[in-house]
This record gives sequence, structure tokens and C-alpha cells, in this order.
Amino acid sequence: MTFYNRSKGYLVTNKIMGLLLTLVMSSTALQASDVTVDVKMSTNKGDMVIRLNPERAPITVKNFLSYVDKGYYNNLIFHRVIKSFMIQGGGFNRDMEKQSISAPIKNESTNGLSNRRGTIAMARTNNPDSATSQFFINLVNNSNLNASGGRPGYTVFGEVVEGLNVLDIIGLVETVGKGGHGNVPVKPVIILKVERIVKTEDKPVIIKKAG
Repeated sequence: MTFYNRSKGYLVTNKIMGLLLTLVMSSTALQASDVTVDVKMSTNKGDMVIRLNPERAPITVKNFLSYVDKGYYNNLIFHRVIKSFMIQGGGFNRDMEKQSISAPIKNESTNGLSNRRGTIAMARTNNPDSATSQFFINLVNNSNLNASGGRPGYTVFGEVVEGLNVLDIIGLVETVGKGGHGNVPVKPVIILKVERIVKTEDKPVIIKKAG
């Protein structure tokens, strides 16, 4: 079947109409995939897949991915582990040497995402807008870390979707005071690599943007 476009004066075939429809559907699918971004966090205790939420925490996700894409987190450690609370990393190497950081970002803790078990959030100082590279993953529901009554909280920007068992293993490691820091794992819990994952129709593909 063909269609005649009177205003333009040309024939449109079913094949062309099909191609146009495919392009529209593909564009819609790409837009939907932009709502979440997955990253793989490989550690010496196992791997976790973390689904980021750029729709709800655009500034925070952009900041986190900027560190991921340049390989910043590779070979850093989880330097703070508190049982039945959270694990924190992204700022020190295994010698407890603090790493250089980019400029701090705006707090997005009123985005409606809660500090519940398995979620990842930004660590910061008492200044709400002081988050840089360090993050933590909640071992349990920590609603006290959410924004409340005009008080800024800790910005959640994603959650662990695979590897919760790895999170729990890390959460049980033995800790000690070290270099002026408390709750430091006795044996380093190393973040071997963090990298983006792009999902295809067949299987996830890891995008390696850093050497």
C-alpha cells in the first residue's frame, strides 16, 4: 500500500512508514533507558551492581559518574565499616592516604529517595553542600539520615540491585582505629574497579572509559 501526500506531492510506502515508526520507538526506548544507569563495583569481597537514578538525583549522579569514568575509585578502599549501619568508601587508598577531589556539589536529599537498606548515598561533612567523592551504602534502613523538617539529609542516588550478599560480607569485617580514623577494616576492603554497564538485548556490556 502507498500513501500520496498532497501537500508535498510524493508517495510514501509501507516500508518507509515502518522505518519511521521504528525510529520513533527506538528513540522512546533510549529515553527510557536514560532514567537509570547501572555500574559494576568490583571488590576483593565480590561484585555489586548499583543502579543509579539520574532522574531523581541528576547532580549527584553526574558527579559520581565523573569519578567513575576517570577511574578514580579503582584501588581505593572502604575505609569505614560500621556493623548494622553502613559501609563508606571512595576517599582513601589502602595506606589511608586521602585522595584529591573535585569541587563539592549541591545537596539533593529532598529528592524523595530514602536511606534504606542497599541504597547508596553521598557522604559529607556538617555542611549539606560538601559532598565530593565519598559515598556510603546502607546496611539497614537508616531513615534518620533522610531530610526532615527543613533539615538536609544525606543524598541517596541509587541502590544495589545485585550483590547484596557482598554488601553484608563487607558489613561484617573486623575493624580497628587507624591513623586517626575509627572503624577501619583490619584487612583492607579494596574497590578494585567501578565501571558503567550498558544493557543490550542479549546481555549487559561493560563500558571501559578509564585505563
